[in-house]
Amino acid sequence: METTTSTPLLTGDHRDRCGWLRRRLRLKNPLSSELSGAVGDLGTFIPIVLTLTLVSNLDLSATLIFTGFYNIATGLLFDIPMPVQPMKSIAAVAVSESPHLTPSQIAAAGASTAATLLLLGATGAMSFLYNLIPLPVVRGVQLSQGLQFAFTAIKYVRFNYDTATLKPSSSPRSWLGLDGLILALSALLFIILSTGSGNDRDTDHGEFSDSSNGDESRSRRRRLRLLSSIPSALIVFVIGLVLCFIRDPSILKDLKFGPSKFKILNITWDDWKIGFVRAAIPQIPLSVLNSVIAVCKLSIDLFDKELSATTVSVSVGVMNLIGCWFGAMPVCHGAGGLAGQYRFGARSGFSVMFLGVGKLIVGLVFGNSFVRILGQFPIGILGVLLLFAGIELAMASKDMNTKEESFIMLVCAAVSMTGSSAALGFGCGVALYLLLKLRTLDCSSVTLFPPSSDGSQVDSEAAPRVV
Repeated sequence: METTTSTPLLTGDHRDRCGWLRRRLRLKNPLSSELSGAVGDLGTFIPIVLTLTLVSNLDLSATLIFTGFYNIATGLLFDIPMPVQPMKSIAAVAVSESPHLTPSQIAAAGASTAATLLLLGATGAMSFLYNLIPLPVVRGVQLSQGLQFAFTAIKYVRFNYDTATLKPSSSPRSWLGLDGLILALSALLFIILSTGSGNDRDTDHGEFSDSSNGDESRSRRRRLRLLSSIPSALIVFVIGLVLCFIRDPSILKDLKFGPSKFKILNITWDDWKIGFVRAAIPQIPLSVLNSVIAVCKLSIDLFDKELSATTVSVSVGVMNLIGCWFGAMPVCHGAGGLAGQYRFGARSGFSVMFLGVGKLIVGLVFGNSFVRILGQFPIGILGVLLLFAGIELAMASKDMNTKEESFIMLVCAAVSMTGSSAALGFGCGVALYLLLKLRTLDCSSVTLFPPSSDGSQVDSEAAPRVV
């Protein structure tokens, strides 16, 4: 009897697990669109990884393998194209300040940031912050981050890229060549013609509803649906990979097959101090705002799905507390990456799972020698991908309908961009929000004398007035 009763239970559990997995692997957009969206955040990922590899001796093989696993895990966990992106503040400090941070110091900074986010998530403090922070302040952070991405993208297109500083150089990009302005502008035009403003995939009517039902209208709808189905970002990215070998055919000789040897970093006490003070302190507020709170808000806007701030925060913590010890790049979830993948067609977790499998294959097959390919990738093309990601993120602020909300959002964004600090803009935004609420506070409702212990209350208006 025990056997017959236990078998259905096991079968039921097995069916539940299979059903959960099938739901996670279900495509919410055509396969071509999901694959195109998978490369939507590489405009940020590749330049930072390339610079850290060349300047700070980052272990590229470990980074690709671990971030590949992270992509697969987060795709299954969140069921949306949750991005895995570099911790940008740590990367900027590592290569722009002198002396450059060592791999052990970078790992210490990433692990310190991860431990902080894990603690905030596990204690429920992150959910408290998520519910407490006003939406106009979050929109201000998103707007500033999106516009900064867009400005950087335009510089990538217009100027040559300096891997030593993680910034575009002052020398203008030439018109001709395999990484010239004509190539970047051609990629830009191709993406605009195929994807339009980015909303064709999500509506079967919308802009078409104003047209009549005649042959011309049906033909127009067919043409736009056909253009929308083109995996434009994936095509542009593949063209960039092909150009890598055309620009420098000697790459083929320098490639070495097989993953690089894994090693656990020896992080000293000095590494912890330097990494925490120089890199983790500026990164922590950025991760809280952009990697957790902004991502959760954006997931509602784009996917009509509210993520748990606790789960997202713990996810960032667990990823880095594992990978950083093996020399992998510190990573987080980013609102810009989520917007970029959405912009190019990603709607399900399958999209980033595909990206994760690609990273695993590259990391296991080519190891650290893959940096030779990344070094020749046309930066102008990456700038085009980053431009669309930044614009999509900035457009999340379009729901600020009142003048007060827009005022708070714009002040927060302006301070964030001028001071190059999301934390500074966030602080000013919160202070402005509180000041505006204080200004409209009804002072007559404030009771100066609280009720006495017997339930009686002093009635100021009932007291006799002295004339």
